[in-house]
Amino acid sequence: MPAVAGSADSSAPDVACGRLDAARYAAAFADDAPRLTRTQALVEAERCLYCFDAPCIQACPTGIDVPSFIRRISDDNLRGAARAILEANPLGGTCARACPTEELCEQACVRMTQQGKPVEIGRLQRYALDAAMERPITALFARAPSSGRRIAVVGAGPAGLACAFELARRGHEVVVHDARPRGGGLNEYGLATYKMAGDFAQRELAWLMQIGGIRLELGWRLAGARQLSELRREFDAIFVAVGLERVNPLAVDGEQLDGVRDAVDFIAELRTAADPARVAIGRRVVVIGGGMTAIDAAVQSRLLGAEDVRIVYRRGAAQMSASVVEQQRALACGVTIHHELRPVEVVGRGGHVVAVRFAARNGAEVTFEADMVLKAIGQRLDAAAWSELGLALDGGRIAADADGLTAVPGLWVGGDCRAGGRDLTVQAVEDGKRAARSIHATLVAELAQRRG
Repeated sequence: MPAVAGSADSSAPDVACGRLDAARYAAAFADDAPRLTRTQALVEAERCLYCFDAPCIQACPTGIDVPSFIRRISDDNLRGAARAILEANPLGGTCARACPTEELCEQACVRMTQQGKPVEIGRLQRYALDAAMERPITALFARAPSSGRRIAVVGAGPAGLACAFELARRGHEVVVHDARPRGGGLNEYGLATYKMAGDFAQRELAWLMQIGGIRLELGWRLAGARQLSELRREFDAIFVAVGLERVNPLAVDGEQLDGVRDAVDFIAELRTAADPARVAIGRRVVVIGGGMTAIDAAVQSRLLGAEDVRIVYRRGAAQMSASVVEQQRALACGVTIHHELRPVEVVGRGGHVVAVRFAARNGAEVTFEADMVLKAIGQRLDAAAWSELGLALDGGRIAADADGLTAVPGLWVGGDCRAGGRDLTVQAVEDGKRAARSIHATLVAELAQRRG
């Protein structure tokens, strides 16, 4: 291990692809929580107490009726279990893989209080939905007759897709616009590969689109007020779910050196790589941040073959937004986590990063050698651009009511770009679902008014 403090002049930068053999890459990026067997699922389902007014339901942002779907699993009714999940959470497959259930439904589970071990709600949810996805989604839901109304969704991430699916089910035509070459947003580009193995984001997207009435328009970016005006003329309603567009800067000298990059871009590169062996990684990696992006970047750096990986966070352990379970995953993978250290300089040689200097609260400094630095200190909206579109901002995000309706008539927002929500995939899904129901109610009311 390199020295925790001191000079970084002892070695040249070392960034390379193919640090591992094919078998080790395959093992490293395999599904980290494979589907339960039927026997495993039935045994786990029997642990559920089917609580009246179950706290697990209250802890789920989408309000999934957990006891109901687990009871159906125990009855071997996987179709019924899947329908119960999807009625509340159209992207239940992704959320079963990526949702921090240990801090939400499983934390609230009565079994957690009694035995210190909750029912494995996330894995049971995945069990039901993986089975359901072996058949067309039309085996679960029938699309309503065409309403003749058209809605534009801007952003093909979890909020946008949830909104599109709910609107399509109600008979509306939906065009989902996205700047990326593939739909899925965070599900496709922002989650650790081992959580979403087997190209799951694209399989889930294709499955949801079987409902009909949804069209993807990729490579389309909302860049100005003119485009928004065009959408408002062409469509009966608009739902904007663009996430947070820009990564916050470190704002220290040396940030522009080669080898310093945004963690979200690193994760996206790995997510879309045909082979993880083609993704270059430093021998020594420093990840700056304390959230899930930092954890995912650090763990995957180790899985790619980095020898020394450190997460450095400017606050204490209690302030880290990454869950305790995810922090433990990183530690078990060989990642070192440092707290109460603030970056003051990225040190370079020959135009490439070789170290990062940090300051502690007591004024002391430490230097960590690094061939690669990954920035994971949060993202933000381009506030000026959205203000020009006529949208009010609150805390740097778009202001809206609980259903996502903004001050601009006919325009709803949801997901990470909406003020007041939590930066969780499952919360984005709930935003999309609520906005869809609000949009539908508004369109129905307008139709009734015209007829009256």
